[in-house]
Amino acid sequence: MNREDHYVREREVSVADHYETLGVSKDASAAEIKSSYRKLARKYHPDVNPGHEDEFKAISLAYDVLSDPDKRRNYDMGGGENGQGFPAGGGAGFGGFGDIFETFFGGGSGQAGGPIPRTQRGKDALVGVNIDLKTAAFGGTVDLDVTTAVVCDTCSGAGTQAGTKIETCSLCHGAGSVQRMTRTLLGQMVTNQTCNSCHGFGTVIPNPCLNCQGDGRVRKQRTMKIRIPAGVSDGTRIQLSSQGEVGPGGGPAGDLFVEVMVTRHEVFQRDGDNLRAAVSVPMTAAALGATIPFETFDGAQDLTIAAGTQSGTVVKLSGLGAARLRSETRGDLLITVDVLTPDKLDDEQRELFEKLAQLRGEETPRAQISTENRGVFSRMRERFAGR
Repeated sequence: MNREDHYVREREVSVADHYETLGVSKDASAAEIKSSYRKLARKYHPDVNPGHEDEFKAISLAYDVLSDPDKRRNYDMGGGENGQGFPAGGGAGFGGFGDIFETFFGGGSGQAGGPIPRTQRGKDALVGVNIDLKTAAFGGTVDLDVTTAVVCDTCSGAGTQAGTKIETCSLCHGAGSVQRMTRTLLGQMVTNQTCNSCHGFGTVIPNPCLNCQGDGRVRKQRTMKIRIPAGVSDGTRIQLSSQGEVGPGGGPAGDLFVEVMVTRHEVFQRDGDNLRAAVSVPMTAAALGATIPFETFDGAQDLTIAAGTQSGTVVKLSGLGAARLRSETRGDLLITVDVLTPDKLDDEQRELFEKLAQLRGEETPRAQISTENRGVFSRMRERFAGR
């Protein structure tokens, strides 16, 4: 084998327009791109239409770039035909002397570390789930519909049609990159470039699975039962290992992160580990004292209103609040009392109130300015802040 056999000489070609190749516009949706690719792949597949291998490779490369959001973004920004870097001779700037020496003497934009493995770990996924306040406070199990990449059930992740297999790339011989030799004033220069035939994998799939187009995975909706720990709050993220996106080539799945969103409750509000609520009582009950039933998450409880209770008073029911995350203890239930003043009195009721005012010496009331820190305005601010 002579020296030149070690190098692959590639003719200069302009970067293909992947959108034109697939016959879609630059603002085409992922569904439109996939639909166009499937039609063209069926038309130009070598098994169906021999002699159009170059067209099929161009279609496959275009779909590989435009179906991946990151590669598509890089491609739209001028990142080369594979969507992973600037085309030969171009770039966004210089990366230092190290990059220059790598480009001239064996590095460059190719796969310096060898071919890219087809089987890779999948990406993590993030989904949201709505739960009620009771589930957030005390935990529970909810059903969650998740759409992620799963292993293709047709090829079991292999990416090939039944009876076929992945083959070593005939252009780069499994290296994932090709070397290009040019003559300059400094002598012969060699650069590594990603192989255009296998896109850096070192292998090709002559007969890709028709269900997943060789990716080894498809998107599918599945229903999962999610255990919600007691004490979670709005915005808490629950990590589920290996429940995210299955990787290319049927690779291991990433993690699934479930972000909790707590819906508003008509009675209770969350305040850290405590729960807050408000109750209105008649003026007579506040003045004389009373015990009234109050429905909580733990069932009916006796709420004691002490004689002389003022509007804005907070009554605490210890240990009836939300569970503390990763703890067996609970917060408290804090109930703000709102004293109702009657706005309609009949003659008999008015007479009784007038008699009471006489007995208390309040026929001509005078305003009293509170000097306490927890005066009426402080209590009002606290009351509205707690809602």
